Amino acid sequence: MADAAAVLDLLSGGFVAQTLHAVAALHIADHLADGALTAEEVAEREGSHPRATYRLMRAACSLGVLTYEGDRRFGLTGRGQVLREDVPGSLRNFLLVQTGHAHWQSWGHFPDAVRKGTSQTKKALGTDIFEYYAQPENVEEATLFSRAMGDLSGLVTDGTVAAVDTAGVSNVVDVGGADGHFVLALMEANPGMLGQVLDLPHAVEGARLESEKRGLSDRFSAVGGDFFAEVPAADLYLLKSVLHDWDDDQCTAILRNCRSVVNEGGRALVVEMVIGEMGRPDFATRMDMLMLNMTKGMERDLDEYDALFAAAGWRRSKTHPVGSGYSALELVAL
Repeated sequence: MADAAAVLDLLSGGFVAQTLHAVAALHIADHLADGALTAEEVAEREGSHPRATYRLMRAACSLGVLTYEGDRRFGLTGRGQVLREDVPGSLRNFLLVQTGHAHWQSWGHFPDAVRKGTSQTKKALGTDIFEYYAQPENVEEATLFSRAMGDLSGLVTDGTVAAVDTAGVSNVVDVGGADGHFVLALMEANPGMLGQVLDLPHAVEGARLESEKRGLSDRFSAVGGDFFAEVPAADLYLLKSVLHDWDDDQCTAILRNCRSVVNEGGRALVVEMVIGEMGRPDFATRMDMLMLNMTKGMERDLDEYDALFAAAGWRRSKTHPVGSGYSALELVAL
């Protein structure tokens, strides 16, 4: 019975994810930001069904996202705070991406991804996920994805900026950098440093806007391009959550492109989750299932990363734990 109960708890993960999806989509945490409210008050503000809203908030309370204050009033917990919009540490955009149309449709084909060893997004969406985001009719989902990647950057940026020695670095390229949060944070910490984002053409406008918002546009540029074809020369390449999207051959191509034009004495910095000891609770192995479901890539252990680096002309020189389960792997050219 205990095993059955444990498995039931595990398989309810889908229910939990969609409960959190509704909490985020209905801005529940934002409505409660200034203090406790009843479900009816939240429903009036959001334009949702009062009784259904109460049931949702009751469920969120059982998940530790909301508190119950009595008299049908709910407040926010620390977990609830990270579901607010546009606050430091927010995971709202990431949640909406993971529980939204493109990802959720693809999970329905996951057994076939395991049988065939490759993502089934083309079966679910008609194309692979990055081509899907590039289509004009999916611009809202693509924008949400870029924002989510920026939010995830925020979880590791401070730790990475603090850990990495940037002495002698004057020119940095954020490869696949989306909204540019990573490189812009490094520029803020290093006045005079020049920064650039290289990403698909539809993705770079957000980086330009973010650089303007931070007052860094005079030493920043955003370039629409293809990192499988070529990358600009730089002293330091940033690759955060890029390699896990691609298979070994594709990763080697990206890394070789960086290696072929890196300035003398230059480096690369790969920021990824790294799979740890077999059998221990490890969020990276769950993310690996996401990669199998949605992309051609995978999460890797250190040995697998080192093999990629060596094949592309790099060597891992330092490893920095940078928070939230991520590591920054510092590379030097062979």
